[in-house]
Amino acid sequence: MDTHNLTTISEFLLTGFSDLPEVRYPLFVVFAVIYQVTLMGNGAILFVIGSEKKLHTPMYYFLANLALLDIFCPSTTVPKLLKNLLTKEQSISFVGCALQLFLLVALLGTEVFLLAVMSYDRYVAICFPLRYNLIMTKGLCVQLTTSTWAAGFLHSALHTVFTFRLSFCKSNRVNQYYCDIPPVVALSCSSTYVAQMLILVVGGIFAVSTFLITGISYIYIIFTILKIRSAEGKNKAFSTCASHLLVVCLFYGTVLSNYVRPSS
Repeated sequence: MDTHNLTTISEFLLTGFSDLPEVRYPLFVVFAVIYQVTLMGNGAILFVIGSEKKLHTPMYYFLANLALLDIFCPSTTVPKLLKNLLTKEQSISFVGCALQLFLLVALLGTEVFLLAVMSYDRYVAICFPLRYNLIMTKGLCVQLTTSTWAAGFLHSALHTVFTFRLSFCKSNRVNQYYCDIPPVVALSCSSTYVAQMLILVVGGIFAVSTFLITGISYIYIIFTILKIRSAEGKNKAFSTCASHLLVVCLFYGTVLSNYVRPSS
């Protein structure tokens, strides 16, 4: 069958959590509170970094970009989820689904690349402290962040195009509460070989390369910290990396729990 988009589907139905009001309304409150806390927390980070000149350093510049991503990323899915919980409406237009998928994958991809860049920044700060300002110049920081955003959106555009050029003539019910590549591809009645290979090959290359950058950076960081003789020096060096390492673990843990799991 031809893989070009011959779809007869104009909208998709998202799988909700429950049809029972006694379940939907408490979930609405929980997700709304979490979403508002996320927005206010990351907004506060941006305000503090922007208003304090002493925080205008490479580390906080990257942190500001991460805060932006942590505002944009949930904003691609949570408002629609809250609307569905409140109104029991589960439909999303074909274009709306494509746009949601594109933005979600783009922002998640950008965050993966940014976390790798931040690990390199910590590597330079710990392993080459005297040369840090010479290496991590303002120009390099701008180039690195611009590259992460560009790579994330180009990566997403590739997946989005090959996902929505498929034919959708079976069920229009997406087995997820938002539009994502695997559940949307599963609805196709044409060959999904190219789309699935893109997920495995392109997605795999990006994931492995960024994970290696992060892992190798922290291996060097750990060895450098172990060479520091004073306990105070070790604690100071570790404290500069602990928060970033926690974010990396939480991010990869969440991604793995969502994508690397047996289908039910």
